[in-house]
Amino acid sequence: MTASTPLLITFGIYLLLMVGIGFVAWRRTKNFDDYILGGRSLGGYVTALSAGASDMSGWLLMGLPGAMYLGGVSESWIAIGLVLGAWANWRFVAGPLRVYTERTDNALTLPDFFTTRFATDGKLLRIVSALVVLVFFAVYAASGIVAGARLFESVFGLPYAQALWYGAAATVLYTLIGGFLAVSWTDTVQATLMIFALVLTPVIVVMSSGGMSESLHVIEQFDPAKLDWFKGGDLGLVGIISLIAWGLGYFGQPHILARFMAADSLRVIPQARRIGMSWMVMCLAGSLATGFFGIAYFAEHPALAGAVNENHERVFIVLAEALFNPWIAGILLSAILAAIMSTLSCQLLVCSSALTEDFYRGFVRPGAGERELVWVGRSMVLMVALLAIFIARDPNSLVLGLVSYAWAGFGAAFGPVVLFSLGWQRMTKTGALSGMVVGALTVILWKQTGSALYEIVPGVITASIAIVVGSLLSPAPSQAVQARHQQVRLSLRETGY
Repeated sequence: MTASTPLLITFGIYLLLMVGIGFVAWRRTKNFDDYILGGRSLGGYVTALSAGASDMSGWLLMGLPGAMYLGGVSESWIAIGLVLGAWANWRFVAGPLRVYTERTDNALTLPDFFTTRFATDGKLLRIVSALVVLVFFAVYAASGIVAGARLFESVFGLPYAQALWYGAAATVLYTLIGGFLAVSWTDTVQATLMIFALVLTPVIVVMSSGGMSESLHVIEQFDPAKLDWFKGGDLGLVGIISLIAWGLGYFGQPHILARFMAADSLRVIPQARRIGMSWMVMCLAGSLATGFFGIAYFAEHPALAGAVNENHERVFIVLAEALFNPWIAGILLSAILAAIMSTLSCQLLVCSSALTEDFYRGFVRPGAGERELVWVGRSMVLMVALLAIFIARDPNSLVLGLVSYAWAGFGAAFGPVVLFSLGWQRMTKTGALSGMVVGALTVILWKQTGSALYEIVPGVITASIAIVVGSLLSPAPSQAVQARHQQVRLSLRETGY
């Protein structure tokens, strides 16, 4: 299609606002700590919405509604697992990680934290963890590039190959310029836009189909299986476990954990948890409702269903264009762009920080100055973006499929290592390295089997076993390392954790 003038204006204003925030953040970025973690200055509200927006990428408005449209209510198990996992992450990881990273030489990245947590020279541990970040984030960032390309392809009628570059350009620009502050501030704006779109759209879809009861009746007439949580028994226990297991991934996502590390202090975490979880539940409910009630809408409007049946991940886009005037549609479609940009920017920045802090300063230029590190970080943002665009070049790529693989990779490689390192005093660097390697390899190899069981499940199990075995078979940590762990736990107990 050819985009209308209101749509172009709305998109243009939104993009200019995001880039403008990037320039403001650029003036506040004085050193590498500012560029990577914003000087650990985020308040509760910004921490909450930044963590939420960085989590909920283009899959929230494209992949998840598309899955719900295709599979019906049985896809809701994903949302249940995500809510449980996110709450546990806020409750059991956010506070301890915030305190621990400050006590471990003010660690800026997960590889940096792992290295200082075990008081090791860390060359192998640092390299392996940074490689995990690079490999899986390249795939994860590619999912954002694909979602952006789908948006520009559908709305502006651009060829997919050209839409790739348009979808990535603005995100790369403000991340390149403003770093962590730009990403966090824009996340707050984007999170607000996303919840507006996901509250309004399903309400209008239901109203346009004659109300809730009429919509449910239409769906039942169209395909009764869409109302079955178990798909008539076809989903099975393995299928349900696989969908709920998405929640396991939260403990290992570097772009979300970075928000915890950047919080102003431990005291803002409980407030951020309440805000973040409320936002998340409303967004997931709106996303699922959009896809589900979209079934009724397109059953009654088969002439509009062609684009959705061709690619089910376009369901939100087609509904926005069909049900709203161009100005409101422009705002709603900007919400997709907001979801894409919020997560993609975080991924690019975390990748950049790992390459700059853990490779460049760790091995190439240990004495590099702050200004040099900031510019190297910006160069790494550009390099990772180009790699993600290369991975996303296949026009048949699906957003949710790419996210699923990367989510499992991080969840298995980093999740158990993070949890054990925060909670188990006896854990050693050998255990951490074993868990990281075994978790990542299990996900990669399990994926090749084509098993119905989501690869994060065996990945987390094998990684946990490897951590325990590797730690118990290696010498206990030094007294200094164990004393620091006890001090962190004592500090947390004194503040109610």
